[in-house]
Amino acid sequence: MIAEIIAVGTELLLGATANTDAMYISRELAALGIFVHHHTVVGDNEQRLKDAVNLAKTRADCIITTGGLGPTYDDMTKGAAASCFGLELEPHEPSLRKIYGYFANLGRVCTPNNEQQAWLPRGCTVFDNGCGTAPGCAFEKDGKHVIMLPGPPKECRAMFAASALPYLSGLSGAKLVSRFIRFFGIGESAIENKLRVMMENAQNPTIAPYAADGEAYLRVTARADTEEEAFRLTQPVVDEITAMFPGYIYGVDKDSLEAVLSERLRAKKMTVALAESCTGGLIAKRLTDIAGASEILWGGAVTYTNAAKEELLGVSRETLERHGAVSEPAALEMARGILARSGADCALSVTGLVGEEATAGEVFVCSVIRGGAERVKKVGIGIGRERGRTLAAGHALKLLLDEIDA
Repeated sequence: MIAEIIAVGTELLLGATANTDAMYISRELAALGIFVHHHTVVGDNEQRLKDAVNLAKTRADCIITTGGLGPTYDDMTKGAAASCFGLELEPHEPSLRKIYGYFANLGRVCTPNNEQQAWLPRGCTVFDNGCGTAPGCAFEKDGKHVIMLPGPPKECRAMFAASALPYLSGLSGAKLVSRFIRFFGIGESAIENKLRVMMENAQNPTIAPYAADGEAYLRVTARADTEEEAFRLTQPVVDEITAMFPGYIYGVDKDSLEAVLSERLRAKKMTVALAESCTGGLIAKRLTDIAGASEILWGGAVTYTNAAKEELLGVSRETLERHGAVSEPAALEMARGILARSGADCALSVTGLVGEEATAGEVFVCSVIRGGAERVKKVGIGIGRERGRTLAAGHALKLLLDEIDA
């Protein structure tokens, strides 16, 4: 099945809003074995929207629209798309009742223009909006499937997962299983270069590389009559790939580096203390994004200045003057210092230069395990403050993960 995504909204064309809906939907469709050949962005203009839908009809089996389902005059997606297929809109009474109930619960008057959200193509499958008032829908006409979703990312993603995904999965009858192999410390291009022949020859399962926030991952997707059979088809491929990249893969079917580290610390009944400089608390933030962080995170200190490193962590002035704050000795003393001041089982520190001025992008990360190994690692992170902090935090998390698994 070939799909086209039509994102509706003048704000997207003006650059005021990023089109994250298309990115999310494309990724989800790929996991279903549905191939997106075109992304289209069109402003809030009825004729241009009709032109976009009519063009999509000539080259896609499935048309997915995002945006333009709301109550204002420029929300015209349903009417324009329906007219392209010769369908009329009609009120959907359950949606109308929900809209009026929503405003009543807020103690506000529901103005008449809100009713247009409940006018939907005749005979369509209605998608409830659990995060907003505008329902979505799907219909099939002339051999084409049309799915209309709201534009706000929170609403779009929730509706896609709850309603559009089951609808699309039911079209083929086949079951698809996607496995995710997570990498750190190696780029997408290097992975692809090593796996080029395997990826080009892969049919079932398929293999696709992706880059994400200083990391990379592979999606291995298989199709079969049952989920169990599809999973079985993926396993030899997953095993072969993991054997080819020792030291770079931190998890299979895991969400993130911090989730894997938290899981491992919990399994070993260990806690960690943090001493952060250039990352400004990002490591702590990433660990506390995981539910149950209090079981594995003792706490930490953000010691951005030399004075803070001395006073809070006990880093010696001699070390700072002789080697500088961005150095192996400073990183080691930071980790030792926070460990000595905590009741944690291990410590993690990071110090470095990040930002546009940091042409070298030099960072030192250090892990110290109480009564055990100490390790400092120097890493290059390139230029850019946000990217530099993300990479520095990632290297620190990966270092500790490797050390507690050693």
